[in-house]
Amino acid sequence: MLKTQAHINTNKNSLLVSLGIKYFQGQNRTQTYLFPVSLDHAVGSENEVRLIDLFVDSLNLGEFGLTMEHYENGRPAYHPADLLKLYIYGYFNRVRSTRSIEKECNRNIEVIWLLKNLKPDHNTISNFKRDNPRAIKKVFHETVIIARHFNLIDGMLIAGDLNTLKEYLKSVILFIFEKTRLLKSFLSKLNVLIHQIKNRLDSIHKLKTAIFNPKINRTNQFLDKLPL
Repeated sequence: MLKTQAHINTNKNSLLVSLGIKYFQGQNRTQTYLFPVSLDHAVGSENEVRLIDLFVDSLNLGEFGLTMEHYENGRPAYHPADLLKLYIYGYFNRVRSTRSIEKECNRNIEVIWLLKNLKPDHNTISNFKRDNPRAIKKVFHETVIIARHFNLIDGMLIAGDLNTLKEYLKSVILFIFEKTRLLKSFLSKLNVLIHQIKNRLDSIHKLKTAIFNPKINRTNQFLDKLPL
């Protein structure tokens, strides 16, 4: 809303019109409207939350392993589709903490639209993530299938999170380092054992020579004295 303040000063000789500076003015928070704005009008037609909503609604969640049955006794539960939409939204927008997601349900107009003004607490969100890891993994695999169907990806390039790759390489390097250390220790012990065996064989050979050589010499002398 633009507001212009005009001050008109008149006198005998001239008419002076001075225009004030134009500022953007916010709306009155307490103002009521004849035609109320719906929640759907608050989110643009190209907003990503509409795609998330359409994608989850197109899935047969029972086939992915999500529990669709709920007992009628006690407090009503949140539908798995709503919690899945919330999880996907948090993943796309790098909001991983369940407490942070809970806050978004109360202040983020996109999340309010996506969940139709539902406000699950962080325990509910955490339990959903804990109880359905395989189902969530299958859902994200389904996004890859849909992307390939619409030729958004060709499936020839493998991309990943750099931090995850670093952690994986770190674990591999530590594994190789540990195995190398163990191998060096084994080879060192093996060399000591070989040296001990060699010394033992040398001792046996010397002992054999000391014992059997005199006997052999005496035998040879005896044979020499025999008449042919």
